[in-house]
Amino acid sequence: MSLVARKRLAKEVKELAQTSLSDGTLSLSPDSDSDNLENVLIDIRIVGNPLYDDSVTYRISYKPDSEYPFTAPAVTFVGPEIPMHPHIYSNGHICLNILYDGWSPVQTMTSVALSLQSMILQNTVLERPPGDEQYCSRAPANPRDSRWVFHDDNC
Repeated sequence: MSLVARKRLAKEVKELAQTSLSDGTLSLSPDSDSDNLENVLIDIRIVGNPLYDDSVTYRISYKPDSEYPFTAPAVTFVGPEIPMHPHIYSNGHICLNILYDGWSPVQTMTSVALSLQSMILQNTVLERPPGDEQYCSRAPANPRDSRWVFHDDNC
């Protein structure tokens, strides 16, 4: 990982730790190793949407590459709890334009986590994307290697 990427990520991790919401809805995961900037774990909870249990914590894996922040990180939901959402596949891959073609270097891990939290908070149906089972059976490990077709503002 480049020095630019390391410095930027260290700053973002510090920012995320400092801006963690006091209600616990957004925080740096206690399982995240602060020395490992190649896979930062972020925990979010969804409070205020009756479709989701507000006691459940969803974990996001944020994996930047050597070109970060000029290329998007690989962002997925990991762990036993993958939120049910029309743009989140059961393998944790997320179809959201800002994680792919819509990426901008001004985005940070905090802004990405808040965008995901907001996307889920605004959800009105508990369902997976069309073709979830088929996609997951042949999806690459890195979601950036998928060929996404964005048919609305998110996916």
